[in-house]
Amino acid sequence: MKLRNALALGMGGAALALLFVEPSLAQSPTPEVVAAPAAAAPVPNKGDTAWMMVSAVLVLLMTVPGLALFYGGLVRTKNMLSVLTQVFAIASIVCLLWVAFGYSMAFTNGGGLNDFVGGFSKVFLKGVDPSTTVATFSNGVVIPEYVYICFQMTFAMITPGLIVGAFAERMKFSALLVFSVLWVTLIYFPMAHMVWYWGGPDLVGDAAKALAAATDDASKATAQAALDAVNADAGMLFKWGALDFAGGTVVHINAGIAGFVGCLMLGKRIGYGRDLLAPHSLTMTTIGASLLWVGWFGFNAGSNLEANGSAGLAMINTFVATAAAAVSWLFVEWMLKGKPSLLGMLSGAIAGLVAVTPAAGFAGPMGSIVLGLVAGGACFIMCSTVKNALGYDDSLDVFGVHCIGGILGALATGILVSPDFGGVGIPDYTSKPGELAVGAYNMAAQLLAQGKAVGFTILWSGIGSAILYKLVDLTIGLRVTQDEEREGLDIADHGERAYNY
Repeated sequence: MKLRNALALGMGGAALALLFVEPSLAQSPTPEVVAAPAAAAPVPNKGDTAWMMVSAVLVLLMTVPGLALFYGGLVRTKNMLSVLTQVFAIASIVCLLWVAFGYSMAFTNGGGLNDFVGGFSKVFLKGVDPSTTVATFSNGVVIPEYVYICFQMTFAMITPGLIVGAFAERMKFSALLVFSVLWVTLIYFPMAHMVWYWGGPDLVGDAAKALAAATDDASKATAQAALDAVNADAGMLFKWGALDFAGGTVVHINAGIAGFVGCLMLGKRIGYGRDLLAPHSLTMTTIGASLLWVGWFGFNAGSNLEANGSAGLAMINTFVATAAAAVSWLFVEWMLKGKPSLLGMLSGAIAGLVAVTPAAGFAGPMGSIVLGLVAGGACFIMCSTVKNALGYDDSLDVFGVHCIGGILGALATGILVSPDFGGVGIPDYTSKPGELAVGAYNMAAQLLAQGKAVGFTILWSGIGSAILYKLVDLTIGLRVTQDEEREGLDIADHGERAYNY
């Protein structure tokens, strides 16, 4: 597995080197040093390109219909259509925002604010065409920029959709759309930049080569300054050394804490704790969960950006961690409640998928199994014992699964990346300029970096989301009326039903 320090856009150019050849003495009595032409720019590999196109479609499958059906089956019949509409509408709106300015905010240099957010040099995809490319995580390997834009777009489309489950059955559709637009703009796009934006392996490698080739103090100082500038052109959490292969912080903790804040600010559903608020169709939920698992291979293995053994590692980890968490939740619930439930097993599978997301390309398969086993049991406790004790109404357990699972996975990544535990180690692009090597690993330092990233994400999204919820509430109001909530959002918000018998 090729190591990943974080997933981000690399705009690496080809290495420009001077190659010297000695012509034959038969051609000239005096040998001459002749400069060869500059190396040709790397060309995308069709296999990598095809894999990334498939991965983008798989992540879309996670959202529609996967997430929509998973959430829709968990609510009551009178709210099924509303959930489907919310997820589909959010995905469609964010798709348009992404190509308008989201991609630019996430994956370009932001000048004085570059630690936190990108700029607007690529608004409306300015300068992007079928010939432009972006770097992967291998020196000299690129993929088409349009393909990368599509892949990252699907991440942006699903993340605000995850939040919906925390306050399902009680938020105004209009308020949700306004909040979602503000949230992806002010919370998600900057978060993606902070974790995944960097210069790319070729820029780092070329600068490291120049430093290695420097022969005197002045040239070494100049080359070192150039290398420092390349390393400084990155998001803040990336520079902290935080590892997030496919979105533990950017997607799951980010959405999970936003959902938790939302469910607290909107308050409990009418009848919560008194009436039966059971899922109306576990059949739909099973279909949705199954599609999520299938789509997650694009989410995790696609985050490798290349079709190689590294993607294979992320793929097998997505298999085994999910299975382990499903089994863990199933048996823990069986022991504590006396019966194994389908909903519990499905929830465990999602918890495993969430937990392995940041670790998918860093941990070994055995470490991922352990992570899945721990995630299944821990998320069950959060969604049952802790939730009941604290009394908050997180309708579909967004906080207990996505935020807690994401925190667990992000922290565990700092341990499981260690080669001593079967991991692939810390990526290093400078010790062997022009190639990816295994860097020094220090568990305490890596756990500190992971912990800082987790803490920052919780504060960034938690505080930012609270401000946005309040702003929307003061302007158009967050919650439907009691009569509308009792009638159901299908009719109250959309004037139609999911089922007409």
